[in-house]
Amino acid sequence: MPRISSPLTNVEIKSAKPRTKAFKLSDGGGLYLEVLPTGGKSWRFKYRFTGQEKRLVFGLWPDVSLKQARQRRDEARALVADGVDPGEKKKQDAAVESEAQTVKAATFEVVAREWHGKQTKVWSVQHALSIIRRMEAYLFPLIGGRPITELGPPAILEALRVPENLDMNQTAKLLRQDCEAVFAYAIATGRAERNVGADLRGALAPARSKNRPAITDSKGVAGLLRAIEGYYGQPTTKAALKLLAYTFTRPGEMRHMEWSEIDLDADSGPLWAIPAGKMKKGREHVVPLCKQAVELLRGLHLLTGQFKYVFSVKPIGETTLNNAIRRMGFTGDEMCSHGFRAMASTLLHEQGWPSYLIEHQLAHVERNRVKSAYCRAEYLPERRKMMQAWADYLDALKAGAKVTPIHREQVAGA
Repeated sequence: MPRISSPLTNVEIKSAKPRTKAFKLSDGGGLYLEVLPTGGKSWRFKYRFTGQEKRLVFGLWPDVSLKQARQRRDEARALVADGVDPGEKKKQDAAVESEAQTVKAATFEVVAREWHGKQTKVWSVQHALSIIRRMEAYLFPLIGGRPITELGPPAILEALRVPENLDMNQTAKLLRQDCEAVFAYAIATGRAERNVGADLRGALAPARSKNRPAITDSKGVAGLLRAIEGYYGQPTTKAALKLLAYTFTRPGEMRHMEWSEIDLDADSGPLWAIPAGKMKKGREHVVPLCKQAVELLRGLHLLTGQFKYVFSVKPIGETTLNNAIRRMGFTGDEMCSHGFRAMASTLLHEQGWPSYLIEHQLAHVERNRVKSAYCRAEYLPERRKMMQAWADYLDALKAGAKVTPIHREQVAGA
């Protein structure tokens, strides 16, 4: 017997059993409950808008109660009376909510890592690692989980005060610049409207310029070399320090040295070709290897030749070399891993080696002198001669021999 149309009751809804085909239980005013063959019961609203019959789903019973379904029906009927299509409004509200959720999910860390990932295509490996580790240390723990749209200058400044209060003004300055870049990216991608990082310009104490500590007198260098020789830590760390002394490359380049970059059988002599992506200036750099460096590398190959990196399965830690220097008794004001460069530059200039050779070996080529096609082997024979003389000089100092400085006129043809 067909059901006589009347308002539904909760008892009637609960007792409705599924059939082989879906059927409807009307509540009136366009609201009905569709009972599905699977047993599910869905609230629906039938209405006409601009002459077309349409339907709107309110949800499943009992998640949506009879009372709630009727309230939603009444709201939808009111919209129709006002000339608004409730179905279209529901779609628009869902889009707005989705956008709001997307914005809420765009935390500072999410946006920062996305920005960082885009930049790694043009940055050197070392530069990219330096930036992400800086943010991981100081920014992400304090503001990383907060939606970027909710961050104002006070919150960012509070995070920047941490390194500043540790007298790390340069780090704080770089972090502010990182924030400015992240917010600029967020604005460009529609996830922020204001660059909070830029708002903080001038809010931090100025960073004091400080030269990296280095030992540059022959007596001090001799003591340093003997300390390295007597180092009882990891043999790979000891080898890295020796190679830094012989090659005076940047510590980051040394820490990330790979076996694929080494050619001990090159026609021009043993070489270490550092890829452009690892170099500060973004140009490939070739380091002629002295006999002592070759001997060290051959020994290392027996230990780590099966790995990608020369010193381990992964690059040496960022603080490992400096920590080793501290354990050898040298303070942070006396020597650091970067100091081998100043040490070599000072003593090689004192010995009379031409500046252009030293600067090329340090990869300090002036921009206005760089050719459009950079010559990877520029001055290679002369630099090889200088590097071997430098290694022999260091070995003589370490052995305690009296070393006679080489004067410029003696190497004019170098």
